[in-house]
Amino acid sequence: MESMDVETVGQRMTKNPVTIPADLNLSDATQRMFDHGIRHLPVIDDGHVVGVVSERDLALVKSIPGVKEDRVRVVEAMTEHPYMVAPNTPLLEVIDAMCERKIGTALVMDEGEIRGIFSVIDGLAALRDRLRAP
Repeated sequence: MESMDVETVGQRMTKNPVTIPADLNLSDATQRMFDHGIRHLPVIDDGHVVGVVSERDLALVKSIPGVKEDRVRVVEAMTEHPYMVAPNTPLLEVIDAMCERKIGTALVMDEGEIRGIFSVIDGLAALRDRLRAP
């Protein structure tokens, strides 16, 4: 059923995403997002992806009274077991899953390594390109 013209998540992902270690504090994670102009960071521990933390996750935890963002580690704010896909996964399949799960990002993995990240913004860019096409 899959044809040569099926667009894949690998074609639309942001390659080589910025990642952070699980023991980084919330303050440093927020700064890293700001420095790179991004809203999601895959979290790495011992060479493996263990989660993803979003701008929203950080804001939620930092809003808890008494939380000191320089003392709380990212691992305490991240979403564990992030949605992971292979680069050759059809784009529509990824978008369907993200809509169904109400999530903002998919991590693109190949041979145990993170190769990219696909976010709602990447999905909107794909939609924009389709709408502009003749």
